[in-house]
Amino acid sequence: MTIRTGPAVAAIRARTKRVPSVAIVLGSGLGALATEVADATRIPYGDIPGWQKSTVPGHAGQLVVGTLSGKDVAVMQGRLHYYEGYDMDAVTFPLRVFKAWGIETIILTNACGGLNPAFSAGDLMVISDHINHMPANPLRGPNDDALGPRFPDMVGTYSEELRTLAHSVDRDLREGVYVAVPGPNFETPAELRMLRGFGADAVGMSTVPEVLVARHMGMRILAIATVTDMATGIPGQIEHVHHEDVLAVADRAGKRLGEVIKGVVAKL
Repeated sequence: MTIRTGPAVAAIRARTKRVPSVAIVLGSGLGALATEVADATRIPYGDIPGWQKSTVPGHAGQLVVGTLSGKDVAVMQGRLHYYEGYDMDAVTFPLRVFKAWGIETIILTNACGGLNPAFSAGDLMVISDHINHMPANPLRGPNDDALGPRFPDMVGTYSEELRTLAHSVDRDLREGVYVAVPGPNFETPAELRMLRGFGADAVGMSTVPEVLVARHMGMRILAIATVTDMATGIPGQIEHVHHEDVLAVADRAGKRLGEVIKGVVAKL
C-alpha cells in the first residue's frame, strides 16, 4: 500500500498556515457546522491532488480550515462513499492526508437508520463499536509499516475518553453499535431484521472505512451518528425511506450535533 499524501498536504499548506489539532467529517445534511468555522479558508476537494469530489446531494465537497471553539480545525463538508463508485483508497484518502498533516484526533459524523426500537428519528448516537458489512477493506493489500501495523487491533477503537467528553456535553446522547453496509439502496425489511440480530443499533453507508484507516494510523476517534429514520424492519413499523427525508431530519438535528461537537472541541 503506497499512499502519496505529500502533494495533497503541500496544496493545503499553500492555502493556509494553520496546523489543526482535530479534523471533523460532516455527513449527509450535516454540513451547517462548517459555516460556524471562523476565519475560514475553504478549499474545494478538486483543488487538492488525489482528493476526489463528492457527488452526493447534501455534501458540499470542500475542506474548511479555521477556528472552532478556540481551536484550529479542519472540517470536511461532505465525504466520499464507496457506493459513489470510489475504491476504498479514495474514500479514506482524506484520513491519510490528515495524519500526514499532523492531525491526531478525528470526529466523524453520519446520517443513519435506527435499528434499535428504543431510538427515535432525530436522536444522536455516540458509536461505541461497529460491525463492518462492507465488501472491501481499505487496509487490504501490502502494508506500509510506517503508517501502521499489518494487523491493527480494533478493541477500544472508539476512544472512551472522547465518548465520555461527548456525554458530558449532552447527557441525552444515545450510545450503540453501528453497522456499515455498501449501499446505495436502503435495506430490505429482512436485511434490517438481520442486522439488528447481529447486535447493531444503527445502520449506515459510511464511517467504518474511515475508522479502519484512522485506527490503523493510531488516531483518536469519536463518531456520532444522527438517526434520521427508524429502519427496524419490524412488520407494521415499516416506512419507506427517501434521501430527501434523510437530509431534512439531519438538517433539523444538525444544530444539536453542532453544539456537541463544539463542546467536545472546546474540551480537547
